[in-house]
This record gives sequence, C-alpha cells and structure tokens, in this order.
Amino acid sequence: MPFFSIRPATTADIPAITEIYAVEVRDKTATFELTPPDNGEMLRRFSDITGNGFSYLVAEREGAVAGYAYVAPYRARPAYRFTVENSIYLAPAYQRQGIGSALLMELIAQSQARGFRQMIAVIGDSANTASVALHARCGFEMIGTLPDVGFKFGRWLDSVLMQRALGEGGNTSAPVS
Repeated sequence: MPFFSIRPATTADIPAITEIYAVEVRDKTATFELTPPDNGEMLRRFSDITGNGFSYLVAEREGAVAGYAYVAPYRARPAYRFTVENSIYLAPAYQRQGIGSALLMELIAQSQARGFRQMIAVIGDSANTASVALHARCGFEMIGTLPDVGFKFGRWLDSVLMQRALGEGGNTSAPVS
C-alpha cells in the first residue's frame, strides 16, 4: 500500500498548489513563468481546466498535498482535440519518492479512458533530467529540444518535447465529434 493517495483536486487544495508552484517559479526552471501567480489566478486556471472536463489530481500524504498534476489541451485549434499536455509539480520534500510517477500514470489512465490519443510533455530546461527521466519511465519518447527559447535567471533555457501514445494512439480512427 503506498504511503500517499491520489485523488481529484478540489478548490480547497488551491493554497497548497499555489505554494508548490511558487517554489518552481521562484527557484527552478521547470516553468518559464517569472512571477508566481496568487491563489486567485491559480483558482482561475484550475476552474478553466476542470470546467472543461480535464483531469486535475493531487497526491496527498498524511493530510498534506505532496504534489499535483493535470492535463490541458495541447493547443486550442480543433484538430488537436485528441491531444493533451501534462504538467506535474511536487513539493520539494516529496520528490524522488514515486509520487510523480504515480500521478503521471493516473493522468495517462484517465486520459486514455476519455478517448485522448496522445500526451505531450513540454519540459522546461533540458537540464531538468528528473522530469525527462520520469516521463521516459512512463513511456514517453523524446521528440526534440527547442534550444534557447526561454530566458530565466540570466540564462537561456531549452524546452524538451516528449510524447506518449494513449491507447492505440494514431493507429485507430478518431471518434466523430
């Protein structure tokens, strides 16, 4: 039995989610955002994602939010409607404990069940080897690197693109919608 549980995120989780994300924005390069959003903005983002039927999960350990993950549309144009982009963030104290893998595998399962065919990871900073390794362990393949597309902490940063087929991926026709 795992030492944490995964459940759908709720609005009550927003302060913890905001705090986890603020560390990433202020101190790390997983996101290219430069100013941490406040609770109101994070609630707006959460409502937009969940209001459109996408998965938004938290991992909880001993009553604390250890991390969160969600999928959102990869791109807005309708031809992309079967492709989602994932995001995963863990509180520093809970990294490298299998929580990220569990969150990502649950996102994959839920996305497959909802008929999505591809999942994309856009990883900030090619030096973010932990995220690249996490996605590789969960079946993502390296698609490419966009060199020097972000500027943060006084240096240029790459974006790494990884992709994983969901279900039969592109080997089946898309449902009519």
